[in-house]
Amino acid sequence: MTWSILAHDPATGAFAVAVATCNFAVGASCPFLRAGVGAVSTQSFTNRYLAPAILDGLERGLAPADAIEGALAGDRGRGIRQVHVVDRHGRSAAWTGGNCVEWCGDSPEEGFSVAGNMLAGPAVVEETVAAFRAGAHLPLPERLMAAMEAGEAAGGDRRGRQSAAMLMTTVEDFPDLNLRVDDHQEPLPELRRLLGLWRDVRAPFLQDAPRKADPSGLCDIDLIEAGWKARGVPLRFRR
Repeated sequence: MTWSILAHDPATGAFAVAVATCNFAVGASCPFLRAGVGAVSTQSFTNRYLAPAILDGLERGLAPADAIEGALAGDRGRGIRQVHVVDRHGRSAAWTGGNCVEWCGDSPEEGFSVAGNMLAGPAVVEETVAAFRAGAHLPLPERLMAAMEAGEAAGGDRRGRQSAAMLMTTVEDFPDLNLRVDDHQEPLPELRRLLGLWRDVRAPFLQDAPRKADPSGLCDIDLIEAGWKARGVPLRFRR
């Protein structure tokens, strides 16, 4: 009951997933990322255990199709599952079970993948793929956003719309971007709005946050106060 796009950016090492559905809180169950390893979306009567198993397989060196096959081997419900993946080499693979609700299908490509079920028709996946290809000049989050908007314009989820999400990670063990619209009449426009806020108020400060390259991050209180002052924020640390 969902469609999604996942992608790898070899220039930055980033993995990202964007997903939308006519169900509550899609971001809580479908998208999974692991820095340096891959991206997975597990959907259609979602089995959340599949994604960690697939990522474990990728981390051991399995190709995406083999990682999917291994994860599904013990799942009696594999006929109603849909899952797709992209790895750090840009290889992708997808599984759409034979019992998934129509329209359902997938399009694993070099460096990205699109898959969906219970959609208005094949044009949803086709237009999502086409828009992603056309958006190569955009930063990865905006490129995913444009792709999802094209899929929505082609009909999206045949039942309607309720939630959307976007995740992106680069080198850290947690996402650089983690946006969720859990319940909204227009989830993709709301996700677009939140992405704009992230770009303005969160992305510029990621370099100052605690991270692997600097586990403490920026903690010079004079520099932090100077930044507040420049932005007109009347705050001071205790001394």
